[in-house]
Amino acid sequence: MGKIDFNPSTLLNPVPVVMISSENAEKNNIFTAAWVGTVCSEPPMVSVSIRKERLSYSMIKETGEFVINLVTKELAKACDYCGVKSGRDVDKFKELKLTPLESQNISAPGIEESPVRLECRVEKVLELGSHDMFIAKIVGITADDKYLSKNGKYDLEKAGLICYSHGEYFSLGEKLGFFGYSIAAPDVLKRRMQKD
Repeated sequence: MGKIDFNPSTLLNPVPVVMISSENAEKNNIFTAAWVGTVCSEPPMVSVSIRKERLSYSMIKETGEFVINLVTKELAKACDYCGVKSGRDVDKFKELKLTPLESQNISAPGIEESPVRLECRVEKVLELGSHDMFIAKIVGITADDKYLSKNGKYDLEKAGLICYSHGEYFSLGEKLGFFGYSIAAPDVLKRRMQKD
């Protein structure tokens, strides 16, 4: 099997795809982002890279707040729409019949139809080139209780989340393992791999 060399580019795939909501004094907006990641667990922090010409870039830069809304299969079409339509031309909440959900810790609304909403406050902005990276602290989370299992575990895999890979959206597939499964005792492995 041969190997192919490429020039450096952004081929790190698949990646999560999310809908980011923000708000300033004039309006609220939603945009789609696939360049989002966890950067720290204590305190919980994330990063999102945004092009400077995006409407949400100026809104988030102004307010220092945004909400990361996880995306399900049911939200996939809305997610794509929010990535190709500008909030300068259309009210995406209204157009897509999405419900703004009041956040508990920031002014920006979440999207009620999303199973999990991460309320974020910007700590730092790194100017990088085509995108600037907003590093933000997660200051609150609102999640739908329907994904809470009988044993108290939050079973987000049942939400039908999607990811983005090289210009296409995909639903997440079958469970392959869990953290530490490579060294788990056989009885633990069997029990943990069974579906609820």
